[in-house]
Amino acid sequence: MSFENTFCPSPWFHMRINNSGSYEYCRWQAKSGSTETRINFDHNIRSQSPLQYFRQVMSPIREAMLQGTPPSACSDCYVMEQHHKTSGRQRQLLKVGVQTSNFAKTMLSSPMLPDFKHSENSQGSTERTVSDWQIDLGNFCNSACVFCNPESSSRIATEFKRMGLIDQVPAANWCEDPESLARFVSDLTQCQSIRYLHFIGGETLITPGFVKILEAVIAAGLAQDITVGFTTNLTVWDDHVIDLLTQFHQVNLGMSVEALDPVNDYVRWPGVLSTTRELLDRWVAVAQAHNWMTQLRITPTCLTIHRLTTVYDYAWQHNLAVESCNFLTDPEFLRISVLPQSQRDIIRDQLQTWIDHHPVHSGSQVINTRDPHRAREQIVQDAASYVHLLTHVEDESHRLPDLVNYLKRLEASRGNSVLDYVPEYESFLRSAGL
Repeated sequence: MSFENTFCPSPWFHMRINNSGSYEYCRWQAKSGSTETRINFDHNIRSQSPLQYFRQVMSPIREAMLQGTPPSACSDCYVMEQHHKTSGRQRQLLKVGVQTSNFAKTMLSSPMLPDFKHSENSQGSTERTVSDWQIDLGNFCNSACVFCNPESSSRIATEFKRMGLIDQVPAANWCEDPESLARFVSDLTQCQSIRYLHFIGGETLITPGFVKILEAVIAAGLAQDITVGFTTNLTVWDDHVIDLLTQFHQVNLGMSVEALDPVNDYVRWPGVLSTTRELLDRWVAVAQAHNWMTQLRITPTCLTIHRLTTVYDYAWQHNLAVESCNFLTDPEFLRISVLPQSQRDIIRDQLQTWIDHHPVHSGSQVINTRDPHRAREQIVQDAASYVHLLTHVEDESHRLPDLVNYLKRLEASRGNSVLDYVPEYESFLRSAGL
């Protein structure tokens, strides 16, 4: 891969704190192992300041980027670009004025060019500070989505332990430790360069650390210059949080939904479609009233890809973007590629038909996927990425028995049946042992 297809400016202004309190260099980096295995006690909020990690530990990352040898953990972005889906790398480039379609010229005019040159001459070091944070608040969650894991959902952690799938639930999240939270908030509020805070859970709205951080940033007088991003699972409503959010410069609201169809209840268990739809409408109304940026956040799996057009229909009607962080890779048995080829072909044709019936004036690729003026272009672009994936992805239908075994164990705990939600899958699921 060429330099222009691998370079990412993210390590010059962005970093992440994960559920364990350990630092990571990117919100999009591919994960290996559970959060437990991602605990790094040397580079953790309990032992090191964020600025030390950003300036010292991340220097080799920046140096590698400048040499055209990005870390292997950047692979998710390259896969997304391969299937014409906007990647995190492309978004971060846009923030510094670099266009992938005109890389060389826009790189030379980027206001960040002096910073890149400084790092190039000093083994990746930088004098900058973090302006863009991904803050993982932990796994405190009231949902147990079938594609989720104990590190991201306390509810599924409890269920997995009861089922014998894990020996113990994950350790307490970093923001449940008052000392760690206070240290992080102190570092955060002393940094005048912060412009973006993106929160994920668990479910952010029921995680106490979310409100505490928002209140601290407001009290420090920084909110008017900061954009807050977060995602809610459309199960709760909190007027106090909304009041806090209105005090920030901008809000990027993500609303998680897999399908506006009963299968959403099965996949985002124990969701209730009527409640999901009611809260979706309420959040959209509030966002429109305050001119917030909004997105429908999706995690398409083999169980929901055939109902994805229901989400696109709602988004088209309300002029909303639709986006996933990346293509699902874990759990492996829930990948879209697990579907038999014949089923993938049906879904691909269904998505292509939807695209054909929703014409847009498509120019350049939509990189700023939150731009409301190009929302419909973005929806079609997202749909096209799944058409491309379904067309070119390697067949993994050999994983169907693993999928069936997993669903049978879940259903024994939950008292439901996948066939009540996806009856058209019965034939191949039965053949795999359902």
